[in-house]
Amino acid sequence: MQRSVIQIISTVIFVGLLATPLVIKHWSTADAEASGSLSEEAALERYGFTFQEVSQAAGIDFTHRPPQLDAKLDHIMPEIASTGAAVSVVDYNNDGYQDLYVTSSAYGTQNALYENQGDGTFEDVGPALGVAAINQRGTGTSMGAVWGDYDNDGYEDLFVYKWGRPELYHNDQGEGFTRVTDQAGFPDWLNANTAVWFDYDRDGLLDLFVGGFYRADLDLWELESTRIMRDSYEYASNGGRNLLFHNRGDGRFEEVGEQMGLASTRWSLAATAADLNGDRYPDLFIANDFGVDELYLNDGGERFRDISRASNISRTPKSGMNATMADVLNRGQWSIYVSNISESGLLLQGNNLWVPTSSSGESPDFQNLADALGVELAGWSYGAQFGDLNNDGWLDLFVTNGHFSGEKRESYWYDFSKVAGGHEGIIADASNWPAMDGRSLSGYQRNRVWLNDGAGRFQDVGTAVGGTTTLDGRAVALADLWNRGTLDVVVAHQRGPLKVYRNTVRPSHHWIAFKLDGTRSNRSAIGAEVELFWADQQQVQRVAGGSGFGAQNQRPLHFGLGDHDRIEKAVIRWPSGTEQTLTDLATNTLHTIQEPR
Repeated sequence: MQRSVIQIISTVIFVGLLATPLVIKHWSTADAEASGSLSEEAALERYGFTFQEVSQAAGIDFTHRPPQLDAKLDHIMPEIASTGAAVSVVDYNNDGYQDLYVTSSAYGTQNALYENQGDGTFEDVGPALGVAAINQRGTGTSMGAVWGDYDNDGYEDLFVYKWGRPELYHNDQGEGFTRVTDQAGFPDWLNANTAVWFDYDRDGLLDLFVGGFYRADLDLWELESTRIMRDSYEYASNGGRNLLFHNRGDGRFEEVGEQMGLASTRWSLAATAADLNGDRYPDLFIANDFGVDELYLNDGGERFRDISRASNISRTPKSGMNATMADVLNRGQWSIYVSNISESGLLLQGNNLWVPTSSSGESPDFQNLADALGVELAGWSYGAQFGDLNNDGWLDLFVTNGHFSGEKRESYWYDFSKVAGGHEGIIADASNWPAMDGRSLSGYQRNRVWLNDGAGRFQDVGTAVGGTTTLDGRAVALADLWNRGTLDVVVAHQRGPLKVYRNTVRPSHHWIAFKLDGTRSNRSAIGAEVELFWADQQQVQRVAGGSGFGAQNQRPLHFGLGDHDRIEKAVIRWPSGTEQTLTDLATNTLHTIQEPR
């Protein structure tokens, strides 16, 4: 049975930083032979893909800057200001090429909208289009962004969630953006770390969930008190309130979180939505820091019911940071991946991979197979995304790691553990925390690139195929940036540069992709599922309105097919309830599918 946070940290307090049998568990990676000695050609032959870092060549030059909060927090500023590096993918102008929106988090810095030029390069059009100068003094700073066509005009609109005033920008047919925050009815101030678009009542209009982190009454730049921290490292419930904004269809949103059963205050860091029990209504999963995660079943769009304990996903409190869903085992069922903290010899929470044991009925059940499948221990993990990186028909996993990389020879872990294991009165007051003094806290950790072998195990091949750094990784997003039928990777780093990895895939591996356009459903087709059948295999994917920590993947759904160049059929389940079956589809092609009217 996994040890609780306080149990493990208490052990650290008593034994200092010495490793003990009670907490040590060695990394179980399978990349001993992939230690970087393979050539690019050999890695491509063995694993079916390689990454090349091309940010500068592609014209992307962006570095995230963290917020500089109230001076009362200076002694632990890297711990407090540890998020905000985010990336979301969108085709904002409908030209068929995926663009990138990235955030910075310091007053006076600008966010960027990198428009894909279609020739392998990108241009930052954020300032010209009015979505860059968002981090203004007195309004808070960006933590992330998600795209969704809230008015069904065929163009993706932008919601930026902040520690501060949230912002909604209407997309004016790809020519520019109009700020519509005030008329939309959003609160003046939220301290949010996640948001996700989804049509929870299936009325054809996108609604918006926003997860609170710090309390909404706190201006982190002008504090009256330093009692702003979590009150527990296992069951903290003094964070910001979660909010659900119902789309009224007239450009305005109504906050209905409390009446819908979603008013938790558990320090939310990531959220994702999908239909987990087959009733066509999207359910909601929330990864919470300092405690248990939450799973809410959507009861016909009338209310959300908390089934966290009944489904088995909230029995062990950890430090949930990422939330993403995928058909990991090609069974047509959603599994949920949650990133947590692992520091060898100190704290081994391990990441969770919740695989369904049943996926229908009143309360779906899940079991954690992260250890069994080899994706449990990564580091201090943040962003994670599933995608078929080598087009072999199985979804692989990319995970970012690293909290704060300061002085390499000095660690803050011992002082951190002394506070985290204390009374809630000590934990909750930032003035009680020892100064970090530039020391590292789980710094200089590399990304994990876990390859799905199709037999129930993942192998870490990152050092062989590329795509790894020891920067402090946060958000990761997947997109076919050059329209080649491969998933490229974009990683945002806290206090670091945006990295773009161009993916080269074995030519013999085939693929197929789908861009969905809703008619009766929301125009973005968020919530639509495509289940593909080929060569005695099946896999389901969905269009998501946000996935992973601080991230959003491309809208088109990408399937690898391995050596098979034909499919049997694709079954599309639209949010409206319409089901569509397509056969005789060409492979190695992106298919644009409009929902039958």
